[in-house]
Amino acid sequence: MSSSRHINSLAARLIDPNPRSGTQTDEDEDAIFAELEAEIENDDSEAMREEGMKILQRQAEAMRKLKESQHGHYSELFDEKEAMQICAKEPRCVVHFYHKDFKRCEIVDKHLSSLAPKYFNTRFFRVLAENVPWLVQKLSIKVLPCVVSFVDGISKDRLVGFEELGNSDTFETAVLELRLLSCGVIQKAARQTLGDMVYNVKSSDNTDEVFDLDD
Repeated sequence: MSSSRHINSLAARLIDPNPRSGTQTDEDEDAIFAELEAEIENDDSEAMREEGMKILQRQAEAMRKLKESQHGHYSELFDEKEAMQICAKEPRCVVHFYHKDFKRCEIVDKHLSSLAPKYFNTRFFRVLAENVPWLVQKLSIKVLPCVVSFVDGISKDRLVGFEELGNSDTFETAVLELRLLSCGVIQKAARQTLGDMVYNVKSSDNTDEVFDLDD
C-alpha cells in the first residue's frame, strides 16, 4: 500500500522552488503527475485513493493559478495599478525598476530571467520607471537599476546599482540570488542549503554604474 507521505511528497514537487534539475519543465511536471496517478491507482485502500485524488486536484489547481499569474516567468507590467496590486497581494515578488536606454538594466533583466523559472513560488517582473511615477515616489527610487523585494506586501530589501553585487557588470547570477535569499523573497527547498552554493564576486572600479533619475 502506498503511503500518503509519498503522495504528498510527489505533489509538493510540482511547486518545488528548486527542482533537482535546476528548472522544472512541462515534461517534468507531466512525469510527476503520471507518477502520482499511478501511485494513487495502485493503492489498495479506497480511502487512500480518494485522498490521493484530492491532493492531485489541489496541486493541479495551484499550478494552474500560479501559471496564469505568470509565475515561473520574468514578465513586464505596464499598468501602475496592476503593479501595485501584485506587490500588495503576492506573498513574494521581485520588481525591477528600469530605464529602457540603460545597459545595466539589461544586465539585471538577464539575471532575473534566469532566476524566475528556478523560484516558481516568487513573482518576478519589471516596470519602466516612467510608467509608475507614484510607486517611484512612494519608494523614493532615485537611481536605476533598482530591484525591490516585497514579502507579504512589505518592501523588505532593495538593490540600487551594482555596488553591493561586486560593483561590476560581470557579476554572476548566484551573487544576486544570494542577496534575494537573504531577505526571504526567494526560498530554497529544505534539502538545499546556502553552503551548497559557490559565489564568485568580481570587483571593479567601473564608475558607469547607475542611472540617476534626477539628472
